[in-house]
Amino acid sequence: MTFNGTWKVDRSDNYEKFMEKMGVNMVKRKLAAHDNLKIIIEQTGDKFSIKESSAFRTLDLDFTLGVKFEYSLADGTELAGSWAVEGDTMKGTFNRKDNNNVLTTTRVIVGDELVQSYSYEGVEAKRIFKRG
Repeated sequence: MTFNGTWKVDRSDNYEKFMEKMGVNMVKRKLAAHDNLKIIIEQTGDKFSIKESSAFRTLDLDFTLGVKFEYSLADGTELAGSWAVEGDTMKGTFNRKDNNNVLTTTRVIVGDELVQSYSYEGVEAKRIFKRG
């Protein structure tokens, strides 16, 4: 199982509803639905380097599995949490700093796609990426 590579968003499922539940305003939700997000993942042992680029921002994120860290989503929402690997799945569990609610994100390779799933306050969404 390797997440290494360049991944470009291909399609989304329930992503706008998820962003609404997260408190993202309508204008930002509409823009994010067409952000052309690209993720570059490089893993070395339990260390990950993630580079995200979209029409709105570029983010470089380095973390170690199981080690808590802080970062901000594109809309400015601040989170703290960590990633773990469970079988073939990367699972991130993060608490929002403003309300302490939990955001869970998973990444799994299905065929030739990276499926990134989100769960927040009972709303689930997916973004599916193709190698690019």
